[in-house]
Amino acid sequence: MSRIESLFRKKKNILNIYFTAGFPKPDDTVLIANELEKAGVDMIEIGMPFSDPLADGPVIQHSSSIALQNGMGLDLIFSQIKTIRKTTQLPIILMGYVNQLMRYGEDAFFDKAAACGVDGLIIPDLPVEIYLEKYQQKVEKAGLDMIFLITPQTDEARIKLLDESSRGFLYVVSSASTTGKTAAMQHQEAYFERIRQMKLKNPLLIGFGISDKKSFDTACQYASGAIIGSAFIKALEKGPEIRKNIQQFVKAIRD
Repeated sequence: MSRIESLFRKKKNILNIYFTAGFPKPDDTVLIANELEKAGVDMIEIGMPFSDPLADGPVIQHSSSIALQNGMGLDLIFSQIKTIRKTTQLPIILMGYVNQLMRYGEDAFFDKAAACGVDGLIIPDLPVEIYLEKYQQKVEKAGLDMIFLITPQTDEARIKLLDESSRGFLYVVSSASTTGKTAAMQHQEAYFERIRQMKLKNPLLIGFGISDKKSFDTACQYASGAIIGSAFIKALEKGPEIRKNIQQFVKAIRD
């Protein structure tokens, strides 16, 4: 049983926090992961900084730009995750884009991700048909969970295909927008309820637009938990005391 599957069997109201590797500083990846575990986060999603992200809004784009200027690359990220894995059993997800896999070499990427302790992958621009044809066997052989995204515009047949092709959980995008849109949760209850009533194979996590306790609690009414990214990236820049910023942010969501 994977760490992700084990988590969903044991807990409800799961809090998954996204942050960009190498932001604000190159060595902050390990520090942030350790502090998030201390603060009570259930799962961490580490973004691989990329110059042309399709799903990310301006906040995460900015963090990626800074991380790239800081010299972040995949080998350094793998090394940092290996260090993180020495002290935590939290599920770790890598989020990035197909171009990064192709430039690194898909086989090498999957093998190194698994070897350093990654549990799952989110690749928003990877079509499920290409995944099933080219990558599924390699990903599953490496022991990784591939997590697909659905949106309010995804039709029922494709939702079922994406659910069947996913392992770990299904990522429910709250609205047709990029990350960081604070109004994304408004008027989405009917959509969330429709997905919940489909009784899909995988547990659900809701992301995009989750920014505070209210939006997190709303998501937890319809899913097993939620993913917070842009709001946390902003919190990292609130002051020089990064540990304090992390603890205060998570406490505000949980309490």
